[in-house]
Amino acid sequence: MTFSIVARDPETDAVGVAVQSKFVAVGSVVPFASADAGAIATQSFANVAYGPEGLDLLREGHSAEEVVEELTSADDEAPQRQVGIVGQDGSVAAFTGEECFDHASDRQGDHYTVQGNILENRETVDAMGDAFEATDGGLPEKLLAALQAGNEAGGDQRGEQGAALYVAKPEGGYDGGNDRWVDVRVDDHEHPIDELERVFRIYDITLLEREDPEEYRELSGETAESVLATLSELGFYEDEPSDEFGEAEREALEEFRGMNNFENHDLDALEDALARGWSDADGDGEDRVVNAIWHGISRLDRK
Repeated sequence: MTFSIVARDPETDAVGVAVQSKFVAVGSVVPFASADAGAIATQSFANVAYGPEGLDLLREGHSAEEVVEELTSADDEAPQRQVGIVGQDGSVAAFTGEECFDHASDRQGDHYTVQGNILENRETVDAMGDAFEATDGGLPEKLLAALQAGNEAGGDQRGEQGAALYVAKPEGGYDGGNDRWVDVRVDDHEHPIDELERVFRIYDITLLEREDPEEYRELSGETAESVLATLSELGFYEDEPSDEFGEAEREALEEFRGMNNFENHDLDALEDALARGWSDADGDGEDRVVNAIWHGISRLDRK
């Protein structure tokens, strides 16, 4: 009762998995990834040993096809399993056991594999592959787009509950200390993919670095007044909001930045992001400020 996509970005060597299921905390079961090996999704009566064992085999130089064969041939319950694998060497493979509950199938393309079981239809798998191929942006955006497309095309017969996005990249972890670049989960939610996207935007602003803008915009006019009104509502600004964004106003934004751990972006970059993204942002209060910053920085490449 799960659909997932496993993929690789050959330009950055990032590898990852996105998954949704009518299963609580699905992120603790399905996705495995390592920057020096590849990524694996194990599902449908998941054999979680496929994760570490499969990554070890990839590190030893086996192709994704060889790893699938090695894992499933040694597993008496393989007919009930489903697994998708992408190696850092670019190899891609999947296995859907003959005893997986309908609808169950998989699809492969350049640097990705999609797989699902107990789905409404085959269109779920195809929509995910099409969305991954058609979406611009980084690997996280392409993986999330695939999840949304699969859900909209039919999704899980039993509904929605948990979702996860896990991406590994060389030195991509906090302060470069490991390869865990993106690790975001929604364990139990009515609309887990939407919630996963919301949480990822906060994660993106907080933990992922972007290239500096070539040109910075300053807040002014109606946008400045609206931003200041929101900062005032949140308790960061005490004066009457106006269309000017001076030193006191920047101090309020600096306080907001510190409170929300947005240290990966300096104050000029945040002001620039708000100036560019405010009109595109949804929500109210802190949600709108975060969405505006995310929209404003999204044009910049990640480091």
